[in-house]
This record gives sequence, structure tokens and C-alpha cells, in this order.
Amino acid sequence: MSAIELRDLDEARRFIQQGLWLHRAISPPPAGNLRTYLEWALEIASSGEPLPPVGFVADVGVAAFGMDRGEKRARGEASNFAGLPSILARTYEDHVLGKIYADWTFERACDALKNYAPGRERARGLAFLIGKFRRRARFDGVLLSPSIIRAMLDAPPEETLKKGLESLNADGLMPILQSCYAGMVEASRRTAEILTESDVRALENRSALADPSQELAHEQIMEASNVLRRRIPEHKVKPLATRQEVPTRVLDEDTYPVGGFASISNRGSIESLLHSQLAYMEPKTRPDLFDIKYLRDELYYYSRDENQFLRRRRSFVFICYPDLSQARFQDPDIADRELRYQRIILLTGLIHAAVQRLVQWLSQDALQFEFVFPHEEGAFPLRLEYELLEMLFREQIENKTVALHPSHDHLPGAPRAQINEIVRPGEENKLNRTCSENQAIELCRERSKRSLCHCLTMSMQDHPLAIDDTVVTRLMLNAASPTLAHAAVTDPEVMEEWHEALERLLQICV
Repeated sequence: MSAIELRDLDEARRFIQQGLWLHRAISPPPAGNLRTYLEWALEIASSGEPLPPVGFVADVGVAAFGMDRGEKRARGEASNFAGLPSILARTYEDHVLGKIYADWTFERACDALKNYAPGRERARGLAFLIGKFRRRARFDGVLLSPSIIRAMLDAPPEETLKKGLESLNADGLMPILQSCYAGMVEASRRTAEILTESDVRALENRSALADPSQELAHEQIMEASNVLRRRIPEHKVKPLATRQEVPTRVLDEDTYPVGGFASISNRGSIESLLHSQLAYMEPKTRPDLFDIKYLRDELYYYSRDENQFLRRRRSFVFICYPDLSQARFQDPDIADRELRYQRIILLTGLIHAAVQRLVQWLSQDALQFEFVFPHEEGAFPLRLEYELLEMLFREQIENKTVALHPSHDHLPGAPRAQINEIVRPGEENKLNRTCSENQAIELCRERSKRSLCHCLTMSMQDHPLAIDDTVVTRLMLNAASPTLAHAAVTDPEVMEEWHEALERLLQICV
């Protein structure tokens, strides 16, 4: 993979103009879509990434947003316009476009991109997708000045297409374009999937629109989480003998009847009465036969299976202390090559892996995960980690499985909350503003009234907590390996590996 720098402005213009005629999804390229294609190319060039041929960028964008639906394509006319050798054009369609259409990661990425706002957001998301595909497949691109594309945006699209066609007819196809297409064919043949799981999740969680530093952190967290999950058993681990479960009161809304009507009985409620029993009612005679059978318990009712399913409520409260900002460094002597990340990245990956495993193993329970960030008034040292958790658990936050405290509206420096927040219940507003250790303890006590509550404190130094009816575990990052202390244990245990810490934590939680 290499980046070819075009310093000659005329040569760079011909690269763009001829590349537009290599568009294969809709051929010849429609003048009405030309501005959109150039905006996609401008987003890639402006970010400093090597620009693939614009025809390829247009093909990917058209496939991603379904812009070719209802378009008729004249294959013979397209081959004359393209300028590519016929064999190279066919192999490009088979191995590059064919892989794009059939790849499951591209399909998920398309579904995510369609939720982006039209215009700059979609252009940035598509630039992210193409950049990740180019790096993963390792094919060439061109570095050129973005001002060339901006000038073409101001020119009439018909004129730009006319110049490109005249250049193809007069000078022939540029060797750079032919080598780029040949390289894309070879690269696609040896590439298994277009995107990785972390790339797809970045598009789904909209972290593809974040700053490059946050994007890199999100990618590293996902990689660390995948590595840790791969190193622990897929099946549910055996619970720790000393995990100290706290029994909670079973509420009526936690029980659900199982099964349907199993038989017919002579006892039951009026709602389950057989309709045929109404034939015993007599309009004039009182008491009638229906009344007599009712008093003798001779009426028939549908009988439901008496089994009940108990859905247990479980709450997990993660308290992230401000001193975790000191863990934003990488230990120099990490032997494990797959986990050579900063401590805070490894911690976030461990928590993400733990949440994913608990959701998988405890699918029969009603789960609630809450992250609390205690901080002083006017300061929020873990804002970056807060934003990363918002990206990692965007779907779970939307379906109320995961909650962050304080809420985004109550962060220091955040704009004032909208007026419609006033209509929320007072208790919810109170919890949304949770920002101190005492308030975090009160949150655990509130959750323990209706669920089995487990609290995990995460910090650089030990922060012992005693909370009624709550199981408290402490995780410290004061060494290269994490340190765990469960319940009232005064001598914390240093775990040798990060996946061992994850497995021990899951044994406590399940």
C-alpha cells in the first residue's frame, strides 16, 4: 500500500475528471449526482487520507445509500465511456464491487450510514468506511490538494464531465488510474471482510464522526474487549462461593404465568368461564339452573397451568473515581502483544466485555447497568471516558439498559437542560444529578430496595465502601495488573492477567 502524491495541478484535475467516467454502478455518470460524488471525495482528501479513484468512491457511495435503484445501465455504452481494459473492468466488477455487495459488514455499515443526516454527516461516515476498507485491503491512493475538488464544485457539472471525456479520448486513460484499479482487484481478492467488528460498531455508535483521538480510543477498547472475551469461557462461569448474594423481596410484577390453558376445572374466575355454561341462564325463572350450578360448583372453567416464572431484577453500579485520569498511560513492560494499551483503555475494555457477557448469560433477568462519575463542582476529569462509554453503549442507553450519572445535561460545562425536563419525576431528576460518592451510595441503597444490587468501585487507590444490602467489589489500577478485593476483604488480590480479572469479576457478579 502506497500513497502517490500528485503535485502537478493539471495531472490532479485529470485524475478526478477521468475517474468520474470510471463510475460503474451508474454509467454514464449522471450530472445531477456529480456534486455529491465530489463532496465525498473532498471529505476524504481534506482529512489527509489518500484518495482512491473517484469512480470507486462513487460506486461505494451509490451502493451504501441505494442511489442506483431504478437506474438503467447500458453495458455496451458504459464500456466505451470507461476507458478501462475490458478484462480489468470485468474483474473490478466481480472482485471489488461483488465483494462489496455480498459482504455482511458492508451491509451493517450501510444500515448505520442511512441513519446519518444527509450532507456532511453522510460524507464523513462514507469517508470513514472507505478509509477503513483501504487500510484493511491495503490498496493505493493519491494525495492531492483539496482546492482542486473545491474548484470543480463551483464549476458546472456538465463541463467537468465533458473535460474528462475529452481527456480520455485525446490522451487515453492515466496509468495511475489503471494501476489503482488493478491494485484494488488484487487487494480485494486477498481480503476476507471489508470492515472489522470495531469499524462497524464505530459507524453504528456514530463514533466515526468523533475526533481522531476518540475514534482511536474506541477502536482500541473494542479490540481489547474482543481479546478478553475470547480468553474466557463462552459458557456461564461457576459462581464464586463467597460472592455473598443479598436476598431481595419478590414483587408481584416480577412473576409471570407460564403456559396456556391446560384443562377444564369446576373452579375459577368468571373470566375463564366456558361460554357454553351461559346456556343454563333462564330469562324468567330465578333462581335459574345457572345459579344452582354455580352454588354447587358444577360450572366449568378453563384451568391455566399454575407454574410461574420469576424474573429476577439485578442492578450493577460502576463507580468511576476521578483519580482514574492518572491511568492514561501505557506500561512499558507489557509482555502480551494483544493488550499493549493504556491502563484506562484496558479497564474500559474489561468493563465492556463484562457487560456483554452478563447480558448474554443473564438474559432471563431484568438487568440494569449504571455508571457513576463522582466529581467536584465545576470539574469533570473523566469527561473523555464518559463520552467513550456513551459511544460504546449507545444502543443500551437508548433502551434504558445502561445509564450514566450524572446525565449529559448535568455535566459541568454542558448547556442548560431543556424545559421539558421539569415534567420528569423528581426522583429521576435527583438521580440524573448524581455526582458525589454519598449520592452514589444512596443510589445503591435505592436500587437494593427492588433488586439484587452489586457495586464495583474503580480507582487507582483503594476506596472501601460499606453499603447496606449491596455487594461491593473494589478494582484498583495501582499496578500494571489489576487488583481485586471482594466484600470486606482487607488484603486485595493482584491478578496476573487482565482476562483472569474479568473471569473473577464475572464469577462474583453471576
